[in-house]
Amino acid sequence: MKTIQELEEIRNKTLEKINIRKERKGTRIVVGMATCGIAAGARPVLLSFVEEVNKRKLQDVVVSQTGCIGVCEYEPIAEVYKPGEEKVTYVRMTPDKVAKVIAEHIVNGKVVKEYTIGSVDK
Repeated sequence: MKTIQELEEIRNKTLEKINIRKERKGTRIVVGMATCGIAAGARPVLLSFVEEVNKRKLQDVVVSQTGCIGVCEYEPIAEVYKPGEEKVTYVRMTPDKVAKVIAEHIVNGKVVKEYTIGSVDK
C-alpha cells in the first residue's frame, strides 16, 4: 500500500501534466485519428510527426491526436497551432510530406501552402 505522501506526489505530478496540456504553450500538431483518418493512413503520419520532432529535438512542439476533424474526404489531416497565428490545416498528408511541414512551417515559419486545405481540389 502506498503512503499518503506517495499518493500525493503522484497526484501532483499528474496535475502538472494536465495543466501543461491545458496551457498549450508552444506549437501543437494535431492529427485526426478517427476511423476515417486511420483508414486513410493517419497512423503513419502521426508516427512520422513524432519521429521528426524527436529527431530535431524540438522542445516547444507537441504532437497529439484527436477524433474526427470533420472533412473526411481530405484525410489524413494534421492541424498546426502556433501561438499568435491562425490554425493551418494540412490535408491528404503522407509520411513523406511530414518532413517538409516540419522543416518549412514548424522550424522556419513558412506555411507549406500546397498541402493546405485551401489549395486542394476535390
